[in-house]
Amino acid sequence: MRKNIITGLLASVFLIGSSCQTNPVTGKKDVMFMSESQEIALGKEADPQIVAEFGLYEDPKLQSFIKEKGQQMAKVSHRSNLNYEFKIVDSPVINAFAVPGGYVYFTRGIMAHFNNEAQFAGVLGHEIGHITARHSAQQQSKSILAQGGLLLGMILSPTIAQYGQEVSQGLGLLMLKYSRDAERESDELGVEYSTKIGYDASEMADFFTTLQRKQEESGQAIPSLLSSHPDPGDRYNTVHQLADAEQKKQNLTDPKVGRNSYLKMIDGIVYGEDPKQGFVENQVFYHPVLKFQFNIPSDWGYQNSPQQVQMGPKDGSAVMALTLAPGASLQEAAQQSLQNYGLQVVESKEVTVNGLPAIAVVADPQPQQQQQQQQQQQQPLRTLTYFIQHGENIYSLMGITTAQNFNNYFQVFSGSMQSFKVLSDPEKLNRKPERISIVTVPKATTLAQALRSNNMPDARHNELAVLNGMQLSDQLPAGTLIKVVKK
Repeated sequence: MRKNIITGLLASVFLIGSSCQTNPVTGKKDVMFMSESQEIALGKEADPQIVAEFGLYEDPKLQSFIKEKGQQMAKVSHRSNLNYEFKIVDSPVINAFAVPGGYVYFTRGIMAHFNNEAQFAGVLGHEIGHITARHSAQQQSKSILAQGGLLLGMILSPTIAQYGQEVSQGLGLLMLKYSRDAERESDELGVEYSTKIGYDASEMADFFTTLQRKQEESGQAIPSLLSSHPDPGDRYNTVHQLADAEQKKQNLTDPKVGRNSYLKMIDGIVYGEDPKQGFVENQVFYHPVLKFQFNIPSDWGYQNSPQQVQMGPKDGSAVMALTLAPGASLQEAAQQSLQNYGLQVVESKEVTVNGLPAIAVVADPQPQQQQQQQQQQQQPLRTLTYFIQHGENIYSLMGITTAQNFNNYFQVFSGSMQSFKVLSDPEKLNRKPERISIVTVPKATTLAQALRSNNMPDARHNELAVLNGMQLSDQLPAGTLIKVVKK
């Protein structure tokens, strides 16, 4: 899964020689490790893997909206010759990212946090700017060459937590941190492109403020839209100045904002985790659709995606991953999985896990990969994997750490793996997601009072203020639309 993304990208880029090519935006010569055709091929290869990793968000109206606006903007961009694709992926993470060759992805999490069409358009232009200025292709080349030693695959890295949130989502080579100069250039292009299709680009600056507040409010990792970026205050002022100048340049006297139209369009969007994809409560992971549960070790973080659940301590000294294993039988699944990951068996035995047939395997990397690790001055690894049969599926719960730490983590790994069992609790099986509901404020009031009158608990008022891009003390005229959250 992740190994395929990384090794496939490595294989394609190592065949490429560097050359000087004209940057479509600046007109200057850049040293590039890939041609435009290779850039396009890279995007085509990555796209189905990204869609498989996250899943598409099932909302034809929103998917149609991003495609329509994306194609409008692509036509006025510096690389209108590319065949762009625009998609909303089913992730609660607040993010948007671009892949070389014309592929742009927005999460449903970021769509839920926009408060008008202009904010969306500004960020859309920003991401298209990364493609037109070839930032993603430049970074892709550098990053792949720099990380060429990671042939073992991210799934077998005991320090995965140290590679940052994007890598832990399995897309570290695709969701890259750009330089500050690249981000400033993409801000400029986002202003230019969104203004060209009639929007008020200054709204993008307001959305960056929302992102900053969200990060401060939740303590979450900074979204890639903010990481390695210019100072938020400077960026806010700069984008406003750029927007004013661009509107004058293009003689745009009545720029669109589209607040009510956007809010009505996202009415009902899933907010936060969708229980049907699995959810964590009190350090227990539940999957209502596949009907299983297991315990996550105490104080471990986790990352859930449609293809795997990944867990680890904050210091990155170990990692566990739950995935579906290929194969028609437990023995076949174990053999194929170990072969795919380049592992050789140290010890294997048939076991039963809460009434479910299973195989427990201790395995080490094969000698060739051990040599690669030694050359990289990495400590040798050791893995414990439980292959568990549940219904028609075989699940792999793999724990990875260094051979030196393996005995310390063995009980942690095995305790979590042996907690795997059939989910039968009706409350967990029937858990519904929270959704954004757009309501009309009937009379002039403050945001705090409006939230209270809609039965929003006080403990969530700050969260909802950020979601609405407002302060709790803001005065709202009668008829104002706001977001609340309901099940």
